[in-house]
Amino acid sequence: MSSTFNKFLEKGKAKVKEYAGGQHSSHNQNYPPQGYPGQQPQHPSNAYPQQQYPPPNQQQQYPPYGAPPQNQQWGPPQNQWGPPQQRWGPPPPQHAFSPPPIPQHSKPHTPNPPPVPQNRPISNPPPPQNLPPANNEKVYWKPSFDASTPVSHNFRHELGDHGWGNNEKQNYTDNPANSFHHDNRLVVRGLVQNGSYTSARLTSHQTLSRPRGYLTATILPPCAEGIWPAYWMLPKDPFQWPTDGEIDIAESWMGQNINHSCLHWGQYNGEDWNKHQVVTTPLPDMSHQPHTFGFAWIEEEGIPDWRGRMVWYIDGRPVMKANIPQGTRRLEDFRLLINIAMGGNVCGGKLPKDGYYDLVVSDLKMCEEPAGGWQQFERDWGIATEGKPM
Repeated sequence: MSSTFNKFLEKGKAKVKEYAGGQHSSHNQNYPPQGYPGQQPQHPSNAYPQQQYPPPNQQQQYPPYGAPPQNQQWGPPQNQWGPPQQRWGPPPPQHAFSPPPIPQHSKPHTPNPPPVPQNRPISNPPPPQNLPPANNEKVYWKPSFDASTPVSHNFRHELGDHGWGNNEKQNYTDNPANSFHHDNRLVVRGLVQNGSYTSARLTSHQTLSRPRGYLTATILPPCAEGIWPAYWMLPKDPFQWPTDGEIDIAESWMGQNINHSCLHWGQYNGEDWNKHQVVTTPLPDMSHQPHTFGFAWIEEEGIPDWRGRMVWYIDGRPVMKANIPQGTRRLEDFRLLINIAMGGNVCGGKLPKDGYYDLVVSDLKMCEEPAGGWQQFERDWGIATEGKPM
């Protein structure tokens, strides 16, 4: 057994010990080191499939989409996918993104982070949490991000600075400086100042609560060294990690403009080597251009050795598919997590510079079906890339 594998196995054992102590990891996984800055890869550089837009071998075969997504704010044109040089193009001017006033963008640009206003203006009374469907959308949950709605109305703050299983540096707080609403958007803010690292980790009170459905949100993540933003799902408490399952929808780290769509349901050891699946999607404009991330699921019952299927989307295009693993929790028990981690194993021990780092979420909702309905889901399943083992 090589020394490299011994180190890999020890990380898996450390993860088990961490969970025995009742602590959840920031992403509840001690990522294997390949692909992280400052560490030698253990596998070939092509271990993660790179999803290109449009896929070269599918450019002519990609079937047309059904009804275009309603109220899509950003992303590619809705009627067709343009040539490669135009993919991930700028949003229509009328839907231009309006970031919070502090900061103007997500990268730090001052030694001292500006104070968060204590008297942010209140716009209008918050709308109902379950808004009426817009343009025939079958929405069953849409949280209010109005400034007058407390973040805690929709999310629970998980607190602490114990490393979260990955030797992370941040202290998760419920301070309004680290999570607040502005301009009908949710802002999770990481603050770094003079050796202090604070952030927020939010878990939704709402679960998927359906055997089939579609989760979608438009996200602008921070991209910088030592920063690890994530938009993902775990089962509601109590749960067992990793066997109950973990679903990652939007995450990146170390300033890399690459999104990781992941599914996890095993330890990091030889026996569970294939229980971590991923597809990486380059998004060159990720640091300044919001993208819409979706996740659709169908869970069956009464079929031996069969659970159902899942599809991950970016800007309405399917990027990954996977079967629901046997033995994991039912998807209707999963709830949403939104957080910014700092440093730790995933970032190769690198820490962010002084400043502020914003993860901005808008148009978050759970729907009865994806755009185009379940017939479109079947077409998407046929062309999506299957996740590859890490």
